[in-house]
Amino acid sequence: MTKKADLTAPVLSTVFMGLGQIIVLKQYIKGILFFLFELVVLLNTNTIIKAIKGLITLGDPKPHLPVAERDNSTFMMLDGLIAVVVIIIIVIVYIYNITDARKTGKLYLKTGNIQSEREFLSEMGEKAFAYFALSPAFVMLAFFVVIPLIFAILIAFTNYSAPSHIPQNNVVDWVGFETFRDMLKLKQFSQGFARTALWTVVWAFFGTVTCYFGGMFLALALLDKKIKLAGIFRTIFILPYAVPGMISLFIWAILLNGQFGPINRALRELGIMQWLQSIGILKKDIIPWLSDPVLAKIMLIFVNLWLGFPYFMLMITGIMTSMRQDIFEAARIDGASKSQQFRYITFPMLMYQTMPLFIMSFSYNMNNFGGVYFLTNGNPPDTVTTQSFAGTTDTLITWMYKLTLEQRLYNKASVVAIIMFLVVAPFALYNFAQTRSFKDGEL
Repeated sequence: MTKKADLTAPVLSTVFMGLGQIIVLKQYIKGILFFLFELVVLLNTNTIIKAIKGLITLGDPKPHLPVAERDNSTFMMLDGLIAVVVIIIIVIVYIYNITDARKTGKLYLKTGNIQSEREFLSEMGEKAFAYFALSPAFVMLAFFVVIPLIFAILIAFTNYSAPSHIPQNNVVDWVGFETFRDMLKLKQFSQGFARTALWTVVWAFFGTVTCYFGGMFLALALLDKKIKLAGIFRTIFILPYAVPGMISLFIWAILLNGQFGPINRALRELGIMQWLQSIGILKKDIIPWLSDPVLAKIMLIFVNLWLGFPYFMLMITGIMTSMRQDIFEAARIDGASKSQQFRYITFPMLMYQTMPLFIMSFSYNMNNFGGVYFLTNGNPPDTVTTQSFAGTTDTLITWMYKLTLEQRLYNKASVVAIIMFLVVAPFALYNFAQTRSFKDGEL
């Protein structure tokens, strides 16, 4: 063992991973693991370099080749992102290899002792267990969350769109902020985005507030001892939540059909439709539930309330049953009415415990695809911004769906996704961090 182990060990580990541990520190198992890691990296160097090159160039046009043999720009971008993540992991392990050699060398010079192979294996099994247990989750998170997220963001900086730049027939090119500028310059796109973004916020707000307070009202009502057969009512109210939402939305779309829907037919049979015509409210003998822009938005919020209130009803029922009853008894002794008990005790405690879920529900409704698409499909269309492909009831998420799968304007959809993320994520994180339940961590 050299007297300058704290210098020679990290230097050798810098030259080749594990050399310092093997030659200087005599930690053979640890050194061999580092050595094998770098050996695997070197054997795959050409693959990594090729993937990085593909990320930079996104392929070359090869019109002379069959379509199946041409460069696929999206696959090359994905391979390049995977290579970048792999390089980051390699750099982290490489730096750890050097710092470990330096730390162990200093420990030897200070104490004259060094970690034995048995102690190293014991540490791996005990102290380092958490890192080994978390590493698979970290890798899965990197490859199945981070990479797709970055991939979706990078699409905005390309010309990936129909009809001229769809792989494998054509290659995709980096265009920088050109897509952002095009969407801002095109008046219909900018107006369509502003209108859709505003409606998305309104939809998320009213969709969350109505479901929350609707569920709270029913939960408190069913907890009243004067209500008989509360369990039966509670079971009935849970049914909208138990039935798959997509099926319920399809049924509501049929019920609210302006021409042939059962609701309009029933109103005609009852004479209500004719009465509304006679007083000038309706011009025709139909109520355009889903074909009038304003009425369609109201119906979206109403149907979302019908689908969403059971969740909050069950959640608030569970919270209410776990509250300490002596607080309410003390309030009754002091002469507090039921409204005062609700205002000063029940409601603050409910908000304290449910505010994080309230905020997360708001974020969920911002991205609620099925609630809009399966009921209205974004209709009725907007005659002012037809080129933006956004209907009057489209939210940002349904608009992105139309831009991608229906129009194949992937770069424009990515721009919308980036802006949506920049708006929603900071709002949700900030509001969640400001809640007392997040700060205190306990009641």
